[in-house]
Amino acid sequence: MKAVVYTKEGKKKDEIVLNPAIYAARVNVRLLQEVRNAYAANLRRGTADTKTRKEVRGGGKKPWKQKGTGRARAGSIRSPIWRGGGTVFGPHPRDYTVHLPSSMRRQAIISALSLRAGQKNLVLLESANMDAPKTKEWTQLIRALPIKEKRALCIVREISQNLKRASRNALNWVDVKSAKDLNAYQILQREKLIIEEDALPILEEKLLSYKKSRLPHAEVTEEKAEKVEKVEKVQKKEKGKKKS
Repeated sequence: MKAVVYTKEGKKKDEIVLNPAIYAARVNVRLLQEVRNAYAANLRRGTADTKTRKEVRGGGKKPWKQKGTGRARAGSIRSPIWRGGGTVFGPHPRDYTVHLPSSMRRQAIISALSLRAGQKNLVLLESANMDAPKTKEWTQLIRALPIKEKRALCIVREISQNLKRASRNALNWVDVKSAKDLNAYQILQREKLIIEEDALPILEEKLLSYKKSRLPHAEVTEEKAEKVEKVEKVQKKEKGKKKS
């Protein structure tokens, strides 16, 4: 899959081939739904609270005697069926955190990147470095890119102080994230995706390096398996000698 690299002035500089394992992979729609719901749940503070009948002030005295008044029996003016009473089954502070496996989060990023690339909503930028912390220069740079004034996410190698200060007044339009801190929820929240050219190897290392890291562990498990086989053989020989 090929993509055009644009300069800060919006001119086409070069055309590079993107890694198909990241930008042309199968889009797992169900996984993206689960990850989006999980990240949205993790953003919830869970501080909503209501008072039950025991927490509402007052209601310690029985309103009237149990019998002889002709009225319904009542033990407290803070009963949930009374005006000003407690709330039944109302919300209370709780933790909405959803823990996702690292492999699931990683695959979700690949699916999200492939989705945006398949929709032709991915733009490559030569460099996002700013000479001065000026929002005007940053907005001029973004308007020069073919994103058609759509809300976008800009992925950079590293967020410098100039870029951070220049972009913070336009985060509702273009949000800026570093490649090492990227997640699928951030990609799905924006229609357009801008990736700095220097951030591409960081994304590849983040999303594909786990396969290489498994090799040493596999060698260790093979060594352990050989040791276990040797021990089992010795045990079988000892059992045979005892029987004889």
